[in-house]
Amino acid sequence: MAIQLYGFWRSNAAFRVRVALALKKLPFEEIEVDILAGRQFDADYAEMNAERVVPTLVHDGHRVFQSLAIMEYLDEVHPSPRLMPEDPKDRAYVRALALVSVADSHPLVVPRVRKHLSETFGADATVIETWCRHWAEEGLATYERMLAQRPAAPFALGSTPTLADICVAGQKIIADLYQLDIAAFPNVAALTKRCFALPEFAHAHPFQQAGYPH
Repeated sequence: MAIQLYGFWRSNAAFRVRVALALKKLPFEEIEVDILAGRQFDADYAEMNAERVVPTLVHDGHRVFQSLAIMEYLDEVHPSPRLMPEDPKDRAYVRALALVSVADSHPLVVPRVRKHLSETFGADATVIETWCRHWAEEGLATYERMLAQRPAAPFALGSTPTLADICVAGQKIIADLYQLDIAAFPNVAALTKRCFALPEFAHAHPFQQAGYPH
């Protein structure tokens, strides 16, 4: 299975896919697309990904976009270990957890949104950081309420990580990037601590990537 992943060290979406690939023990080549420098708009990459975002997964010449679609694709072509449960109710719960970060919180802090806040509304760096911290905390608070209703045991749906755990861990990374204390979210803190104790999560963290500016 020849796999290439076009990503970037800071990309939360690329983090999710790296974890999924690692959990499935699928080797891959990661190709950097510097989204902070605008390389996603270069003609060659824009031709590959019409949305001009990362990640893009290339599997045997077939391109897949959007981290959630990529992870479900990997689950279908390489179903062991499973990232999505068999039971329809559990699958819906996994997607609900995943989408809190993927659809509701993370999209509000990505580079194109930060750039729009600056160029259109004149927001300075302090205002933009306040905006990002707000939406990061909103995502954490939502996860805290959901995990309080259905506690992790030890992961969101039992003994092994699923796509849900990957996305909750991604929300913790947003908190890391903006230096948020997650002590107010003990259920999230406990779950993500268990996630990042696993090498598949720990090694995929943005701060562990080659491009991270130490």
